[in-house]
Amino acid sequence: MSNKENRDLQTENYKNAPFLNSGVSISLDSNPDDEVEKQRLISQILERQNTLDDLSSRVDSVKVENLKLKSENQVLGQYIENLMAASSVFQSASPKAKK
Repeated sequence: MSNKENRDLQTENYKNAPFLNSGVSISLDSNPDDEVEKQRLISQILERQNTLDDLSSRVDSVKVENLKLKSENQVLGQYIENLMAASSVFQSASPKAKK
């Protein structure tokens, strides 16, 4: 399930949750301003959960990319070492005899 589908499902579950939308409040002195604030906070929480999900997915994809790049660097490093070993330019020169 994609992140967007997951978010849509969370939002739909919230909207359909009878205990959240029944209008029944534990507090006897509930006022409309409290309900608006409650809805605003719930909305912020859902938004932040979605942001956290997105960031977690991004971290996972960056970890995978990092592993790929490390592997490529190892291959390239070995290739360069092999080229240097095969090239006479990088071979150690024998010391010249003094006269």
